[in-house]
Amino acid sequence: MTRTGLTDSHCHLDHFSDEEMPDILARTRQAGVDGMVTIGTRLSRADQQKKLATLDAPDLRVWCTIGTHPDHVDEEVLPDVADLVAMADDPRVVGIGESGLDYFHGQPDIRPRQHESFRVHIDAARRTGLPLVIHTREADDDTLGILRDETARNGAFPFLIHCFSSGPDLARGALELGGYISFSGIATFNRAQSVRDVAKDVPADRLLVETDSPYLAPVPRRGKRNEPGYVAYTARVLADLRGMEDAAFAELTTRNFSRLFSRAA
Repeated sequence: MTRTGLTDSHCHLDHFSDEEMPDILARTRQAGVDGMVTIGTRLSRADQQKKLATLDAPDLRVWCTIGTHPDHVDEEVLPDVADLVAMADDPRVVGIGESGLDYFHGQPDIRPRQHESFRVHIDAARRTGLPLVIHTREADDDTLGILRDETARNGAFPFLIHCFSSGPDLARGALELGGYISFSGIATFNRAQSVRDVAKDVPADRLLVETDSPYLAPVPRRGKRNEPGYVAYTARVLADLRGMEDAAFAELTTRNFSRLFSRAA
């Protein structure tokens, strides 16, 4: 199937109940979305993510990633790289993560463990060729420092910064390393002009769009629970920002998604 609709490159389907899932998926289709990735936040629940990926259908593709979010590194067993690679050997798994650094929620005493987990996930992305989905919050300098260090010492690996809410320095550094950048509903918020400024300048072939649902619902749904179909609202804002028609923007970002998440192509 050649997909022409939008792709929600980052959502959390495990936050929706089995009973409400049919309606969620129906609204997603109605919004013109024909692909989504449900993102792992605890490696111990990787099987749950893989099960959610069985919701895959010809007109709405569903994939997953596996990994441990930095907020949960003190509650999860630090994986061995070989084990993480083995767990990712499944056609439903199209990426590693989300992993990264979070200094907003994470207490200072767990930062070393966040760094260690981040590097393990990077190694797994490098070995599998699957993109690493990176979460970074109030940790721009250390995130970029680790990305640069790992690239210099061990070689490049595919990655994207998801739910971008940082400044131009992180964007510039990530792009220089070959990374992609994904924008969420934050880009629609009134006070997020700095994020829109970055979104306007990201090279066309490195741009993705997401919901991070059920969080961060875009305007005009802000304050409500987010869901994958709402990616259309964010896409419309970004398309206008870049002087594109909605259909052209959907085609562009889905093409970028398929290039980065090559197992999903």
